[in-house]
Amino acid sequence: MMSELRLVVAGAAGRMGRMLISTIHETDGVMLSGAIERPGSLALGQDAGLLAGIGATGVMISDDPLAVLSKADGLIDFTTPASTLELAAIAAQARIVHVIGTTGLSPIDIEKIDTSARHAVIVRSGNMSLGVNLLAGLVKRVAQTLGEDYDIEIVEMHHKMKVDAPSGTALLLGDAAAAGRQIDLAEHSVRSRDGHTGARKAGDIGFATLRGGTVVGDHMVVFAGTGERLELTHRAEDRGIFARGAVRAAMWGHGRKPGHYSMSDVLGLNDE
Repeated sequence: MMSELRLVVAGAAGRMGRMLISTIHETDGVMLSGAIERPGSLALGQDAGLLAGIGATGVMISDDPLAVLSKADGLIDFTTPASTLELAAIAAQARIVHVIGTTGLSPIDIEKIDTSARHAVIVRSGNMSLGVNLLAGLVKRVAQTLGEDYDIEIVEMHHKMKVDAPSGTALLLGDAAAAGRQIDLAEHSVRSRDGHTGARKAGDIGFATLRGGTVVGDHMVVFAGTGERLELTHRAEDRGIFARGAVRAAMWGHGRKPGHYSMSDVLGLNDE
């Protein structure tokens, strides 16, 4: 009988962290072996299971990632860019799977993650859900098929507490559209419009960001042509879709060779 995969949750006291702990508890083949929070957190020393509402697990929340990760097979991390970079270095040292759902990472941050991926399996995505990653595949195909006569706009809405914009998912979809058009998103991305902007430039990919209420995550990619419009939409109704995807990614990554992977790899969407 195979032993259960020992997983650690970073940001264990947060909304996503508690959801991950609950999902691990409900998933066959994995177990919670550690829980991490930032130094000074009021949750330090508390039982992670009690905090997540699943009952006592005997796993106490710690601020010592080195000790916790040395006894684990994988880390699931939906935290902040600074924390993720620190954890990536430790996870690489421990040679464990690091699943990164953190958004707001800069190009320099991603270069540092690439360095860690030389020694560890890293699965990183702006969105861990099956539906969104299938949507990204469709967006790439549609962008490839339709020419520049069709303008691409990406609209996203999240809850009022979200701190980064555009969302990681919107950028994931933007990257998919740019890949379909074989252009560099950074050179063709329009993040804001205000005042007298002039006519829209052909080939640009526009982003619109909405924030408010308790919206988990809505994303729409619009292909606007002459006389017709194609809209591809995904609405997240439950944070559990991200947690289930992240746990699946950790299970997929265990035992693979080091590298920087995406959810498209986990779901086999890159297989020819």
